[in-house]
Amino acid sequence: MMDDKYAERGVSSGKEEVHAAIQGLSQGLYPKAFCKILPDVAGGSPDHCNIMHADTAGTKTSLAYIYWKETGDLSVWEGIAQDALVMNLDDMACVGCTSGITISSTIGRNKHLIPGEVIARIIRWLEEFRETMARHGIELYPAGGETADVGDIVRTMDVGYCTFARLPKSKLLVNDIRPGQTIVGMASYGQSTYEKSYNSGIGSNGLTSARHDVLASHYRSRYPESFAPETNIDVVYAGKRDLTDRITLPEGDFSIGQLLLSPTRTYLPVIQQLFHNCRSGMHGLIHATGGGQTKVSHFITSGTVVKHNLLPVPPVFQLIQEESGTGGREMHQVFNMGQRLECYVDPAIAQDVIDIATSFGIHADVIGEVIPSDSPGVQIHYKGEVYDYK
Repeated sequence: MMDDKYAERGVSSGKEEVHAAIQGLSQGLYPKAFCKILPDVAGGSPDHCNIMHADTAGTKTSLAYIYWKETGDLSVWEGIAQDALVMNLDDMACVGCTSGITISSTIGRNKHLIPGEVIARIIRWLEEFRETMARHGIELYPAGGETADVGDIVRTMDVGYCTFARLPKSKLLVNDIRPGQTIVGMASYGQSTYEKSYNSGIGSNGLTSARHDVLASHYRSRYPESFAPETNIDVVYAGKRDLTDRITLPEGDFSIGQLLLSPTRTYLPVIQQLFHNCRSGMHGLIHATGGGQTKVSHFITSGTVVKHNLLPVPPVFQLIQEESGTGGREMHQVFNMGQRLECYVDPAIAQDVIDIATSFGIHADVIGEVIPSDSPGVQIHYKGEVYDYK
């Protein structure tokens, strides 16, 4: 079972202990909002609110470290920076905040292993990303940050960002997911109009499983710094593939390393257009990160979310499932499986949402609906199987 492997590897796909630790703490002004909404501490206005978010690229940095050491390709660190930042920006976008965002970074490195050129590449990337978003009317304001040499506690590298914005409450989208709504899913794979290359769709979640279940055991001895020494060695790099193994797709020829390290796609330009053109018919936005296709379970007002027409599963997830032997139920709990943004809308505007995504080169379709039920839940249809999550 994937959950057993996750526990042995020292991580959790569902963050159960974290949720238990914060149980009882304030959920902010709007508990069903996708990220926590705070009073306007910065300005003191009853008509405004503050949003602050923090996240990292997670264990994906360990995979990036190995890939960089094997290939010398510094650009992989740009993808890691994007992973960390997008996990903040797109969560904030799901409550209506798509611009006017201040960014601060926190980078912890083992200086013995990570040279200054890696730090420089990450810092320069942020300016390039800011310029790309500015061309779409999205204003981001880098505010510096902290780069710490903490080799005693960080084995290789940790990259994180904190983001902040002040927003009128009138612009907020607070999830109100209930029966009668249509679900539009947007692909995490392909190449959008604002991306430089093909994106496998992997994102930042489930990378502990991805790298250990896919990659071969020789990486254990070559890069012992890439995993915790307390981990049961039998579940460390327990696959049979090399990072440099090639896979041919319609979009081109890629190494397994490139597919596993595709940066997390941002949907900011798309979400901004949704708010400009479709706001009145939108009732929820879900960034399907931790928890994969079951992420929405935390935000349902009533009814059961039924996903009976999921987008095609891209090759990277097929590879992980084949190499790990993981069942479909677990795969959908850990990975986005090819669609990382879900829009809960009035049926009448579903096609408008699809058209906006398509205009950015992102595949989208109606993937399901919310139906009446006695208790909130998620139901997923996949290859003739039906998975119920409560």
